[in-house]
Formats: sequence, C-alpha cells, structure tokens
Amino acid sequence: MKPVCVLGNGQLGRMLRQAGEPLGIKVYPVGLDAEPAALPIAQSVITAEIERWPETALTRELARHPAFVNRDIFPRLADRLTQKQLLDQLGLATAPWQLLADRSEWPQVFSRLGALAIVKRRTGGYDGRGQWRLRADDTASLPAECYGECIVEQGINFSGEVSLVGARGEDGSTVFYPLTHNLHEEGILRTSVAFPQADAAQQQQAEAMLSAIMHALNYVGVMAMECFVTPEGLLINELAPRVHNSGHWTQNGASVSQFELHLRAVLGLPLPQPVVFAPSVMVNLIGTEVNLAWLQQPLVHLHWYDKAVRAGRKVGHLNLTDSDSSRLADALNALVPLLPPAYASGIAWAVAKL
Repeated sequence: MKPVCVLGNGQLGRMLRQAGEPLGIKVYPVGLDAEPAALPIAQSVITAEIERWPETALTRELARHPAFVNRDIFPRLADRLTQKQLLDQLGLATAPWQLLADRSEWPQVFSRLGALAIVKRRTGGYDGRGQWRLRADDTASLPAECYGECIVEQGINFSGEVSLVGARGEDGSTVFYPLTHNLHEEGILRTSVAFPQADAAQQQQAEAMLSAIMHALNYVGVMAMECFVTPEGLLINELAPRVHNSGHWTQNGASVSQFELHLRAVLGLPLPQPVVFAPSVMVNLIGTEVNLAWLQQPLVHLHWYDKAVRAGRKVGHLNLTDSDSSRLADALNALVPLLPPAYASGIAWAVAKL
C-alpha cells in the first residue's frame, strides 16, 4: 500500500498515523518546514490536517504533486467568503451573510441581517478567535483591518449545534456517521455526544447537504459539516475538509474511526458504512494538565496529544462509550471531581443528553 504524507504534524496527523498502523499503512505527518528530500513524497498519497498553509519549500513541492488529494479544494473552503458562495450556489441553507467591505456598510448590515451581527475573519479564525458578536453600538470595537477581510452573518437563535462527519470515495460512494451533538463554550468545542440512531429527519437533511457539497467538489476523504438546529431545519455553519474534533468519539464508539475512514478514502480502499453500537461522549481537554486518575474510570479512553499545556489549547480528549446510558452517565459524573471546575457544565450537558 502507498504511504500517506499528511501536511501538518499536529494531533490530527498523529491520530491519522495511529489509525494507519493496524492496516500496515505508513503515515507521515510532516511540518511545513520539512525538507522534501527527506520524505517519501514521490511515491506517496498526500493529504492535509490543515486547510491553509504558507509557501515553503515543502508546500511548493506538494503544489505540483499529482497525488495531493483535494489540493485545490482546501483554499476554497479555507476562505469563508468562497465557502459561503459555494453554499449559496448549491442552494443549501446557511445564515444570511455578506462580505463586510467598509465601515459605512453597517446601517445596511443591521437593516438586512438584524440586531446581532457575527463577524468572522475570512481565513484563519477558529476556536472562537477571529470572531466578533456585534450590535449597532459595538461596531467601533472592530479592528480597521477587518474590513474586506471578514464576512458578517446574521446572529441565529438556534436550539442546538450538531455536526455530520462523512466520507466520499473516488468512485463517488458516501458513508456517514450519526449526527453528533456539540456544546461550544467561548467558541471552543467542549463536549460531544453521539447516539447509534440520530433524529431521522435531521440525519436525512444533513446527509443530503453534505453529499451535495462533496459531489460538487469531487471531494475524496472525510469532511465535517457543522450546523445550527432551528425550527425550520438545519443551517450550515461551517465546513472542514478533513477529520474533525467533533468526530473524535468515533475512535472508541464506531466500528471504523474517522481517521481510518479518511485513509481508506484517499487510498481507494473500501468504505463500509460505520457501525455505531452505543452512545458515546467526547470531552475535550483544553489547557488542562494530564491527570492519570482519569484512568481509574473503566469507561475512559484517554487520548493525550503530548503538547505543551497552555490556556485555551486543545491538549487531549476523553472518550467514553457504553450501551447502558445510566452507566455512562455515572462514569461522566465520576470525572467531575477529577477535572477543573470549568468542565462541570459540559459534563452536566452531556448527562442530560443521555
């Protein structure tokens, strides 16, 4: 089997490497400053764990590589302007939006989009960074360099957030996991909950939308779609052309993880429908030191990224899966005293979902 080089050597690249080992697939996560000559690039399939990257010797080499899967799709989806334009072209539901080109546009923005405006940088902003929630008397706080470099969306009154992780093969076949329920705090994913059976209407709508996107782009691999739940149905918030934080539960809660599914897709291997056999919960570890007492809990699977711990930084996650929801809830509650107080609300949210 061909080796796979992953542009980016963060935790997603590491987890792709781990997923390749049982299949005998050699996966090489590579930093942007790596020397091309030191890597098996010529005979590899190329994928990425990041959507955008600077020009380096490595990225110049990869830009010419014939087996860089989705190479021309990454920049299109990394820019929120062209991402939103794609959704509009496909007629898919998303929050009303526009490019924010000049401060003189604010009266028209609030007239068209309503009292709450969500400003997002076109590129680079994630985990709550590069985003602003503004009302008419707040606009002076927006940095001047944002104009022309941001889009502005209508603030949506949603009842929940869900994501769909799916994959498309070279032959156009698609498979999907059940919808994942997500809790964000300050723009960062804190907790995810997934069930073997999702709401049928929501699952059908989400699969139709993500299928349309992947087919339109001729995309190959795993893609994630984040949505708001509204009374009128799902609204697409953002797309990620890669394995995704909200799919980490699949490592322990599905027959095939999102990481293995992505490798299968880019290598042209079979894509079976993943089997989800029990409710699962993922707890993101954010700026938190490792605590080996977590491992006293029999349902806990610790995934530690071995990164320097800093405030706001994702340093690992905990997966818990059990067919008995009450036992799963008990295991989650047992984690509360073993984690910083900020985690209690996210765990209570997950327990209430079960």
